[in-house]
Amino acid sequence: MDDITRDSRYGLDDAVFTLAPEGLGSAQSALGRTRLRTFITLRWLAVAGQTAAVLFVAFVMRFEVPLALCLAIIAASAWLNVFLAFAFQSQRLTRGWEASLQLAFDTMQLAALITVTGGLSNPFLLLLLAPVTVAALSVSQARATMVAILALASAAAMPLFTMPLPWAGIEVISLPPLFQWGQFTALAVGVVFFSLSAVRVSQDEARLVRALDAASVVMAREQKLSALGAMSAMTTHELGTPLATIHLVSKELLSEIGPDHPNFEDVNLIAEQADRCRAILATIREAREATDIVHALMPLDALVEESAAPFKGLGVELIVRAGPGERGEPRAPVLNRSPEILHALGAFIENAVSFADTRVTAVASWTDDQILITITDDGPGFAAEVMPKLGEPYVSQRSEAQLGGGDMGLGFFIAKTLIERTGGRIATRNRTPPKRGAVVQALWPRAALEASKLA
Repeated sequence: MDDITRDSRYGLDDAVFTLAPEGLGSAQSALGRTRLRTFITLRWLAVAGQTAAVLFVAFVMRFEVPLALCLAIIAASAWLNVFLAFAFQSQRLTRGWEASLQLAFDTMQLAALITVTGGLSNPFLLLLLAPVTVAALSVSQARATMVAILALASAAAMPLFTMPLPWAGIEVISLPPLFQWGQFTALAVGVVFFSLSAVRVSQDEARLVRALDAASVVMAREQKLSALGAMSAMTTHELGTPLATIHLVSKELLSEIGPDHPNFEDVNLIAEQADRCRAILATIREAREATDIVHALMPLDALVEESAAPFKGLGVELIVRAGPGERGEPRAPVLNRSPEILHALGAFIENAVSFADTRVTAVASWTDDQILITITDDGPGFAAEVMPKLGEPYVSQRSEAQLGGGDMGLGFFIAKTLIERTGGRIATRNRTPPKRGAVVQALWPRAALEASKLA
């Protein structure tokens, strides 16, 4: 028995190291989940830093420090890390409640260490911001709020249990209450500011990842459709030989048997159906060759026309025009048939049709070095509050009058992303009054779209 066969006989239970299932269906499902290894590593760094600080104050600066108590509090974090390392696999993703409990423990441990070393008088009080910020980045907003409240409550309770601030000799330093409450106020402001900032950054990241995840699904669908053409070519090639054989054998049988033979009609039917299959394959082959020649390389005006074709006849007049711009030659440039550009232009035209009152215009123009496609509608235009946010995921409002209309949110973001992937950029504006409507323009360097033609 070879090694491969022997290894295949063992199951998951026999594995030395089994990977934990993540349960991730997409990139966005990983948001807000942190690996246990990350928490353990951060806690070891905190243990090392706290130990070094306590030993430095005690033995280098020779301040009076409750050394045994401080080391016992620090040891609690170390023992928690040891327990987690042995009880769970370090690469597993923590659940929200698990991460919250660990961060709550870190907050209480740090608060206890600060309490026995001066409380609100200790300048290291601001270190309580660390677990609060990590919570804002790694758990839900509700759980992060609970960790922040726990940090503030621990700080507020410090005056009830605080021990003297470490100092040289037997002198006891007692700072004014006003200074201590100033420290608490600084901590409270820091907790609120860092929590809100971290939550906002985390939300923006989550929205962007969800949008990019949706964009990848769109592109996968477009690529799948493009792959059908290659599959049809392979099918016609593979089926051609057996069908030719069937056709040849059936013709030979017909020549050998006469019309009076009892199987003549069956053999004749086989020959006719073989001819029909060959005709179908020839049609597919011709369509594939036409696709290769016409669609793989197509003029700019034809590309815009193909993007607009699905949205004609929907109650809005859709006009497609193409013409040279300044210093542009009369003939339209020939481009690759890009699924990204077709999908993006289709999304822009679809949104324009959904918001337009009577007319949408798609105009393609070109110069010596640029290609410009402008899509205009005569609807209400972009709302003033939406204009600065266009291009961000999930911004889906033009005006209050069109709330029930099309979607300029995720679809707009995906289209913009696809245009940028092809080397272009997007500009948006409203038409100059008294004209009404919105304008979306896509601009590419001409070389970015024509270069692949020469590859």
